[in-house]
Amino acid sequence: MKKLFLGAIAIFGFVTFSNAQLFEDNAIGLRLGDSDGFGAEISYQRALNSENRLEIDLGWRSGDTFDGFKLTGLYQWVWNIDGGFNWYAGAGGGLGTFDFDAPINDSETFFFIAGDVGIEYNFDIPLLLSLDFRPEIGFGDFNDDLDFDIALSIRYQF
Repeated sequence: MKKLFLGAIAIFGFVTFSNAQLFEDNAIGLRLGDSDGFGAEISYQRALNSENRLEIDLGWRSGDTFDGFKLTGLYQWVWNIDGGFNWYAGAGGGLGTFDFDAPINDSETFFFIAGDVGIEYNFDIPLLLSLDFRPEIGFGDFNDDLDFDIALSIRYQF
């Protein structure tokens, strides 16, 4: 009886204190949104533990009259909804630069702070789809306001 009782306590403790990882250690892909005029971004996620991760996104645009890039870094908390569905929230910031050639010659480097909230689905295959909302507050002459970015992301997990 004593062994049965100790076994039940051990199983209860294991179930109570163990956390399944909600996502893989690494994910890379595309974040498809407006990104304040920079369009699609290359996106990389790195797990820190079973419930937190870092996300780094790089967007760039090059054309006849405009060149620029935008780098964003976010710390995210992830919570499981059910099965492969997770939701997440995060905070971070970044920097960017642009250069206009015409009709005026102007360039600027800007900084911004950002929040992030979204929902994702982790498939049984190494595919992660997510939809997120990222408000950003910019600090610069060109990017000096509040921007709302909604994006769909597709990432390969490994």
